[in-house]
Amino acid sequence: MAILGSTGSIGISTLKIVEAYPERFSVVALAGGGNVDLAFEQCRRWKPGLVSMATEERASELRDRLGAADLRIPVLSGAAGTVQVATQPEANFVVSGIVGVAGLEATYEAVRAGKWVGLANKECLVAAGELITAEARRQGKPLLPIDSEHNAVHQCMRGGSLGEVTAVWLTASGGPFLNTPKSEFSRITVQQALNHPTWKMGKRITIDSATLMNKGFEVIEACRLFHLPPERVKVIVHPQSTIHSLVEFRDGSILAQLSVTDMRLPILYALTYPERLESELKFDLTGLRKLDFCPPDMKKFPCLELAYEAAEAGGAKTIALNAADEVAVAAFLDGVIGFEGIPRTIKRVVDETTQAHPESIKQVLQIDAEARAFAAEVTRRERPLAPALGVYTH
Repeated sequence: MAILGSTGSIGISTLKIVEAYPERFSVVALAGGGNVDLAFEQCRRWKPGLVSMATEERASELRDRLGAADLRIPVLSGAAGTVQVATQPEANFVVSGIVGVAGLEATYEAVRAGKWVGLANKECLVAAGELITAEARRQGKPLLPIDSEHNAVHQCMRGGSLGEVTAVWLTASGGPFLNTPKSEFSRITVQQALNHPTWKMGKRITIDSATLMNKGFEVIEACRLFHLPPERVKVIVHPQSTIHSLVEFRDGSILAQLSVTDMRLPILYALTYPERLESELKFDLTGLRKLDFCPPDMKKFPCLELAYEAAEAGGAKTIALNAADEVAVAAFLDGVIGFEGIPRTIKRVVDETTQAHPESIKQVLQIDAEARAFAAEVTRRERPLAPALGVYTH
């Protein structure tokens, strides 16, 4: 396999699976980020035929380290290097785990090269899902979701045909502000927003969970992965995060997927599909006490509604949604805008984006760049959090 994002959490978990099943998997290429120390250790352990780093500076550092250790492994850099990792002839499975649009081109080229692809990068499908899924259909190769909710849907879908599916239900923890009154949202601080009640994640995805935009992205991803219209992909708040997703069939049956909250399980499922291998990742049913569900409040969390609107429009609107969110979240984390400035920024950018359906990855990246530039301009007009008070001032 080739792993895009080998030094990130998905890449590290994938390599743990490789280590647990050495007779089944081997690593032929790795694309890391900026962590040279970890990339060096991965090269020493797995001895891939090719490795790439995010920048030429980091690639140069890694080359020196490998040369000193007498490890003759070619080191590339940037988007071109990542594409080469993704299209290595010896790799028949590619794990796409690079966060954001940085892994978009490589993921698309992996699909074009006829690889089986395990997707852990939701931004790829949000920004370019129409192109990627169409190419996968042309190649006749599966796109296997690693994201836990969509992996759960994929498993439940095996209980019936797509034509029998009434709805897909994606569960959401509700984030840290599930029970916070809307009137208090203007006073939310960065520290509060980063305090997720269930998961320990990166900063952007934690803020996206607090605004429910992460769930909005998952709605778009589900529409594209499972060829469903937005009205048949529903979100249900489930604070315990025990059930990862549910699929409802036309006869009234609902299949739910439960498992340990460990990313190794969906990765193992994707890597071995359609088989299931024996694993140590067991779920303790005796620990279940209660399961709560409630609908999301779209007025409190407008990002979710914005995502549904973008899903309905498709094309450039979903590209702008993702780009604007990334810029707005970064601005919030930097204290440039308040929590409520995130959906305001996204709405402004998506509303101003012309309806279009790009026909190439180059066009996707161009729309993405334009949306980011406009979002940055919008955030500069927002008034920041007052540093002494940690309160957003209107």
